[in-house]
Amino acid sequence: MNLILGQGQGHAPGPTTPPPLSAYVHIPWCVRKCPYCDFNSHTSDSPLPEAEYVEALIADLEQELPAVQGRPLQSIFFGGGTPSLFSARSIGRILEAITSRLPMADDLEITLEANPGTFEQARFAEYRQAGVSRLSIGVQSFNSAHLQRLGRIHDGGEALRAVEMARRAGFDNLNLDLMHGLPGQTVEEALADLQQALTLGPEHLSWYQLTLEPNTVFYSRPPQLPEDDILWDIQEAGQASLRSGGFVQYEVSAYASEGRYSRHNLNYWQYGDFIGLGAGAHGKQSSEGGGIQRYWKTRLPRDYLTASNGFRAGERRLSAGEIAFDFMMNALRLTGGVPSEVYALRTGQPLQLIEPVLEQARSRGLLEDWGQRLQATERGQLFLNDLLELFLED
Repeated sequence: MNLILGQGQGHAPGPTTPPPLSAYVHIPWCVRKCPYCDFNSHTSDSPLPEAEYVEALIADLEQELPAVQGRPLQSIFFGGGTPSLFSARSIGRILEAITSRLPMADDLEITLEANPGTFEQARFAEYRQAGVSRLSIGVQSFNSAHLQRLGRIHDGGEALRAVEMARRAGFDNLNLDLMHGLPGQTVEEALADLQQALTLGPEHLSWYQLTLEPNTVFYSRPPQLPEDDILWDIQEAGQASLRSGGFVQYEVSAYASEGRYSRHNLNYWQYGDFIGLGAGAHGKQSSEGGGIQRYWKTRLPRDYLTASNGFRAGERRLSAGEIAFDFMMNALRLTGGVPSEVYALRTGQPLQLIEPVLEQARSRGLLEDWGQRLQATERGQLFLNDLLELFLED
């Protein structure tokens, strides 16, 4: 499968057109912190400092504008936390601030993450009216017992109603987040979750295995997860169900109806640029001549709200070797990879610089012939970490 790249063509030596640009907006609050979550999310106060946070986001945007002025945005993504804790009025104000300061692509994609709680469902129509075009609902499971073990605040019935409410609100581009390999989950239960999701007819599914991440409750007090053979059976049977349901796997854990890929996430994986706004948000910026800078914002909401010397907590220009790993860590997640010429276009480095590593990966059966495409083999997808380690600097 060949993915179509965005309009921008990235940095190569000499004058170039910048790569595609997206914006990520982080809303850091949740009603409850889930025991498996390692994202920058914090239990919500009552009431939330919603108006103050919106003002801080706009000030943050103003500070980022000089580096991206005049470049059209391909997508805007509200992530969290739980962005749907904010009112549609606040989401609309943020969108107005962004769209009035930067040009927009004609087919701009605007995604908002939401949870299935009844309170948030009531806002779906208002989000649609505010300009949100794509909703990503954090279902995780339709099994109420598994949801309880995961610390979720909704049950299976609310998950079903959330999808119904999203369709009633006019959303025709819907993603469902669904996890498998849950504590005590059988193959049959995992496939039942997946079949229920397919029955609902979303345009996109993020279907991924639960992992125990550091700095989470589950990491310090691990639950009993399914054995490896059960996890393998879930993965194989689940992918077969997705294929028969008309879904294309275009990334490690992303599946979509043909042509309904997440444009925002594709920009990450194809090594585009993105503005990071909000507490703990990360950004990527390409400079003339092919330099790549990564930056990150003040993490704690209270510190972000009172930032007086700028919102960036840190920034770092990547070395040539780091750029190679950084690019591959994203591009090789795509099952179809990217055209080989994209490497130079997006990094400013000739592909010949990493030719010995590419040949080593190919000889190990982890990378396809890289003459035309940079693409992991089926074995390379299974052992992606091993493949990526080859690109690490010594």
